Amino acid sequence: MFTGIIEEIGSVASVEPSGDGAGARIKIRAQKILKGTKTGDSIAVNGVCLTATSLGADFFTADVMAETLRRSNLGSLAVGSQVNLERAMAADGRFGGHIVSGHIDGVGTIAETEREGNAVWVYVSAPKEILDLIVQKGSIAIDGISLTVAKLESSRFAVSIIPHTGEETTLLSRKVGDKVNLENDIVGKYVQRLFGLASNTSGGSLGLANNPSIGGRSPASNGSAITEEFLRERGF
Repeated sequence: MFTGIIEEIGSVASVEPSGDGAGARIKIRAQKILKGTKTGDSIAVNGVCLTATSLGADFFTADVMAETLRRSNLGSLAVGSQVNLERAMAADGRFGGHIVSGHIDGVGTIAETEREGNAVWVYVSAPKEILDLIVQKGSIAIDGISLTVAKLESSRFAVSIIPHTGEETTLLSRKVGDKVNLENDIVGKYVQRLFGLASNTSGGSLGLANNPSIGGRSPASNGSAITEEFLRERGF
């Protein structure tokens, strides 16, 4: 579990294809996030939860499976690429961002950037299944960075980046057309799963009609997603 507060920007030292050519082993140079880290610990790389398979004085390595390369921007990493790094959340630490699982929901595209005073607006085009789970002023992780959605449009959303975030992450180095990893707020995903507000998304969510563990009947069957009868049956 992560918070989306980036601790360090690392750089890719090498990318080695695995034996079958489908996956890869990446070596990332870092300093701060290596302190207290052990082999087997989780590290978020551009928001993707990876396991440190080996550690050195100034690097760690991680194996990346083919599915992760396909569903994230890690497949485009090359030697010299900069990446956002965060260690797993410590139980005794401050929760400065929001709950980030490190499991990417999809990939968005930088559509536009615009400076306003000391901040920079970043617009990200995203698939419908991602946008359906975004609420204005809610949270989203972009390349592992916990950010607040400031604008929500039909095919994209926008965040406003303050100078500190711009300096401590890779986001403002992204150019229009670059791909970024997106993770929706986990609360919204649970709501979608439990109440059937969207069915059969790419993430495999199912409506209530297909979920016998919550009654096997969709509250949308009489025209509304949630009805008074539906709530009464469940103790509300």
